[in-house]
Amino acid sequence: MMHAVIISGGKQHRVRAGELLKVEKLALELGDSVAFEQVLMVSDGETIRIGAPYVAGVVVKAEVVT
Repeated sequence: MMHAVIISGGKQHRVRAGELLKVEKLALELGDSVAFEQVLMVSDGETIRIGAPYVAGVVVKAEVVT
């Protein structure tokens, strides 16, 4: 299963596809999309990519649901 470590609000979060994540308040509305570009690590279950400091070319996308 694919997972990543991102930075949001100055904190690191381990995230997986389909998972709900509570982060510090962002200036977004219900249904808005957000792209987390500060990705420290990404893994597909077999390969791990670690950034220096961020993994180049990787973006974690999410949608505001609450």
